[in-house]
Amino acid sequence: MELILIIFFSYLVGSIPFGYILTKFFLKKDIREIGSGNIGATNALRTGNKIIGYSTLALDISKAILPLIFININFPEYIFVSSLCIFLGHVFPAWLKFKGGKGVATYLGILFCINITFGFIFSVTWLLIFFVFKYSSLSSLLASLTIPVYILLFSESENIFFFIIMFILIFFTHRENIKRLINKEESKSKIY
Repeated sequence: MELILIIFFSYLVGSIPFGYILTKFFLKKDIREIGSGNIGATNALRTGNKIIGYSTLALDISKAILPLIFININFPEYIFVSSLCIFLGHVFPAWLKFKGGKGVATYLGILFCINITFGFIFSVTWLLIFFVFKYSSLSSLLASLTIPVYILLFSESENIFFFIIMFILIFFTHRENIKRLINKEESKSKIY
C-alpha cells in the first residue's frame, strides 16, 4: 500500500504542467500552439516572455526536488521509484492527454536529489554544449548521457540502470529533435 501511494503521489506531482498553466494564466495562450508545442521551459521561452520561461524551468525542477526530499527522508528505499514516476508524470500527464514535456528540467531536479554531483555534472555539460552549439536538444541529450558514463568510469555505488533508463527516456522524448539535428533542420535556441 505504501509503494502504491508513493507511485501515485509522485506521478501526480510530476504531472503538474507548469508551462501550460503559466502561459494559460498569464498570457491567455495555449503553449501547445506555440513553437514546438511542448509544455517545457525551452518552449515556454519561445512565448517571448522570459519570466514565464524561467518560472517554468524553476517549477519543473522544483516539482522533482520537493517531493524527493520528502521521499528521501521518509522512504529512502523508494527514491528511484519515486523519481521515475515524477519524470513519467511530467512526460505523460493525464491532464493533457498524456502529452507533456521532454523531462529535462524535471530530470535535473531528480539528479540534484539523488546525488548533487550528478546535478552539477549535468548542468555544466548542458551549458558547455549549449554555448558551443546553441541547440537545447543536443545539450539535453549529451548531458543526460554523461551521467551513466560518469558512473561507469568513476563510481560503483549508484544504480546505473536507473540512469541508463532515464537516458533512454530522454532520448525517446527527443526523437523528433534527433531527426532534425541529423537533417540539420533543428532550430537554435536562446536562453537569455
